[in-house]
Amino acid sequence: MDESNLEQPEPKTCTIGRARRRSRAIHRKRALFIGACALLLAMAVPVSVHAATQARATSNAASKTTSVQQSPPPAAALSLPTAAPSAQGVTAADSINDPTLEREINDVIDAYPQYQIGVALLDVTGGGEDKEVHDYGVEEPFEAASTAKVLAAEAYYHLVETGAASLDEPLGAYPASFQLQAMIQQSDNDSWSLIMEAIGFQELSDYADSLGVQYDPETNTLTPADMAHVLGRLYSGSLLNAKDTTRLLSTMQNTNDETLIPAAVPADVTVYHKYGELGGELHDAAILDKGGHAVALVVYTKGEDIGSVTERTNIIHKVTQVVAAALFQ
Repeated sequence: MDESNLEQPEPKTCTIGRARRRSRAIHRKRALFIGACALLLAMAVPVSVHAATQARATSNAASKTTSVQQSPPPAAALSLPTAAPSAQGVTAADSINDPTLEREINDVIDAYPQYQIGVALLDVTGGGEDKEVHDYGVEEPFEAASTAKVLAAEAYYHLVETGAASLDEPLGAYPASFQLQAMIQQSDNDSWSLIMEAIGFQELSDYADSLGVQYDPETNTLTPADMAHVLGRLYSGSLLNAKDTTRLLSTMQNTNDETLIPAAVPADVTVYHKYGELGGELHDAAILDKGGHAVALVVYTKGEDIGSVTERTNIIHKVTQVVAAALFQ
């Protein structure tokens, strides 16, 4: 993902089950294993669900779509979250239903008819499994680019929790825990290939189906609403245990690209996100949290090519600002 010439790995027999499709040998030099050991030690500190820092790093946009020689990504700094307070007065859920918010989001979408834009908004305060997703603009599937890496990470952690896989299992030159962090935080495609090979394409599709999400790894397509459910189920703690939920959410901060949704929210709003960029696709999918009120915000955009990335980045900013002003002021 996020790289037009990325070849899919041909699956081979592994501890998790049969894998499928084309093979690609990984022959890249990787950083010294001692760096990965340091990373693992940093990530081993047990903390509770939804922990992470408020800080978001200034990103280098040029690093987005790379599949690079692997070196340990920086360990995420973790902090204990505050418990979600009891709702008082107007809540995020109330504001999501406000016709004014719907109109303002649609005004942004309508101002750019040259692009396909899909927005999904889901209140995940106190859990988002049974709540309604609010759709705006295009509701059909987009090529999800690297936003779908969150789904792959969830599936691998699920296998760990069922005993079918291990975070210490070697995948390439590093253990699976390293590859999971690199896949999400650095959007590394070599790591994604190894994780996908371990899970299996059909197995990942079956896992998505168990969540009520239609996902085919061959086409890598998701609707904005389905991506919102992927995020909401993760954040609610209904998919993974507390430790693994925290591990995955922590990698969705201080990523190698913080220029999309994170760049457009107030400093007191915590963001967990995964961007995606591939050809004409430019997406960001995030959880926004302030004071225990949390929403999943997904903005998918499609243009003719990467030439419109700057303008579509501005669209993502405008949608995010509208949502943040309505829900977190």
